[in-house]
Amino acid sequence: MFDFLVFSLTVAGIYALMALGLNLQAGYAGLMNFGHIAFAGLGAYATGIAFTLGWAPLAGAALGVLAAMALGWCIGRIGNKLASDYWGIATLAIAEILRTIAINEDWLTGGSNGISAIPSLFDGLGRPWSGLAFLGLVMLAVAVCALLCRRLGDGRFGRALRLMREEPQLAACMGYDLRSLKSRTLMAGAAITALGGSLYAHYMSFVSPDYMFPAETFLLWTMVMIGGVGSTAGVLVGVALVQAANVLAPFAREVLGFGSDVAGALRLGLIGLILLACLLWRSEGLVPEKLRKMP
Repeated sequence: MFDFLVFSLTVAGIYALMALGLNLQAGYAGLMNFGHIAFAGLGAYATGIAFTLGWAPLAGAALGVLAAMALGWCIGRIGNKLASDYWGIATLAIAEILRTIAINEDWLTGGSNGISAIPSLFDGLGRPWSGLAFLGLVMLAVAVCALLCRRLGDGRFGRALRLMREEPQLAACMGYDLRSLKSRTLMAGAAITALGGSLYAHYMSFVSPDYMFPAETFLLWTMVMIGGVGSTAGVLVGVALVQAANVLAPFAREVLGFGSDVAGALRLGLIGLILLACLLWRSEGLVPEKLRKMP
């Protein structure tokens, strides 16, 4: 029970990092990124490849963050002339291209089998301290990133992003470089998400193309929408609720004695019900974004 609780909290923290990265892009800047999980995949694969090369874990994480930021810059530049809906589809296509590369480039990524035996960061401490130390590291990363996101959103850069989201033509008339704003936002969100991907690879000791399924991106979107698009605190609430639904399903299976298929369906059903309820009765999310109004 204790190990399961630590595992659930650690995974929730890692998803919180990824969701914070998505909120920076979709919440503040209004960028419809449907391929967001590609940044986490790059972070995870960079960690796995760095491990096979004998690099230190910190070097692997840094490589993943830099690769994700480079991808974010490219996406921001390439999609400059696309409308928001077409741009969203383009991000989904880019993520699928990367997943296909991960499946086929066996020499680098291990192909469909992925890269295994990636060491955890605190194996030397033994149980249960290794798990608790990893949980502490993840929670520290979440706290730092949440604080940075909030300060970024409340500052001049955040106000420029919100203006670009609400009135892009007005933002351009006021002298803001929209392409630069978009690129910098994607790079910042990508860095946070890649850090989450790197931690996930270490925690699971494994990385595979399954990490980059489009369903993972839409799970992150669900967390952000339930909590509140554009709200840092809301994102954390959304992650907690979705993770609670994930945890409840195994308990229900043990108590009620049904199979794994039913438990999976129950988990998806619970998450769907929470999302539907939010869309119907609180469309701005459980913790809505607070916009400063001019007197």
